[in-house]
Formats: sequence, structure tokens, C-alpha cells
Amino acid sequence: GLSVLPLHNFGTEQVALVRWQPGTRFTRHTHPGGEEILVLEGIFSDEHGDYPAGSWLRNPPGFVHAPFSNSGCL
Repeated sequence: GLSVLPLHNFGTEQVALVRWQPGTRFTRHTHPGGEEILVLEGIFSDEHGDYPAGSWLRNPPGFVHAPFSNSGCL
């Protein structure tokens, strides 16, 4: 349900464009160095909330979540 297009890698930083098909769920996981997400289309969700297009999430180091998208997103 995920299509990943790597855009940039340098050191521990990785940037990718990720398309989530409707109904996709990802396993609960940790981001040791933190994570930033910009939602371009659709709705990205996790147990902390729903994030529509235009949302910019900045999660701190050690952040844990189980993301999913019921409607699909980019």
C-alpha cells in the first residue's frame, strides 16, 4: 500500500515522497532522530490525530506511532 520515491539522503537525513493507498496501515515504530511530514494530498492519520492536506508535522526524537490512511494520501 506504500509507494516510496527517495528524494534526498545525507548522513542520517532521508527525504522521500510517499504515496499511501486507501486503507494502508503501517506497524507501530519509533523515529530515533525525529520525523517531519508534509501532507500534500488526502488525510494522513495516526493514533494522535488526523492530518489533512497542508498539515506539517514535526515529531521529536524518540516519537512513536502507528500511521495509517483510510482515504489515501501523499
